[in-house]
Amino acid sequence: MENSIKSSAINYGLYLGGFLSLLTVLVYAVKLDLMTNMWYGISLLLLIVVFGIISIAKGKGIQEGFISFKQSFTAYFLTILIGLVISTIVTYIIFNIVDPDAAIVLKEKTIEASIKMMEGFGAPPDAIAEQVDKLEKGNQFSIGNIVQSLVFQLVMFSIIGLIAAAIMKKNPDTE
Repeated sequence: MENSIKSSAINYGLYLGGFLSLLTVLVYAVKLDLMTNMWYGISLLLLIVVFGIISIAKGKGIQEGFISFKQSFTAYFLTILIGLVISTIVTYIIFNIVDPDAAIVLKEKTIEASIKMMEGFGAPPDAIAEQVDKLEKGNQFSIGNIVQSLVFQLVMFSIIGLIAAAIMKKNPDTE
């Protein structure tokens, strides 16, 4: 049974990775500005969590309605891990190999969006200038920054996954 839960989670991870990659390619091709849009980011976050929860539910169904916390979290985590790794690789390829100029354009748009957001929150001009300087010096699509972002996302989604696994676990009654 454990292998079928894992194989199901792997399949959902591949679906998630394909879907995230497709969205990345479409946004890159159609309107690069969307990548700096807060609502686009929130939508991706929700999509990723939903895939993880669906993976848990599928694993639960495979085991006739019962799934341990460990199995539940494993199904969630495998799905998220595979999906994010595939998406990260596609993002790296697009912005470092296919079109490095798009990374420069996206950096400028990110700086503009950051300035607008910080001004909206009433940040002092010194803080805004410091943040802009940091963003201008960095390369958000360098291998180090992409791996760091992947690790951060995995930690964040793992916390959500722990909560989802605790809610969805169901052990058989032992009498």
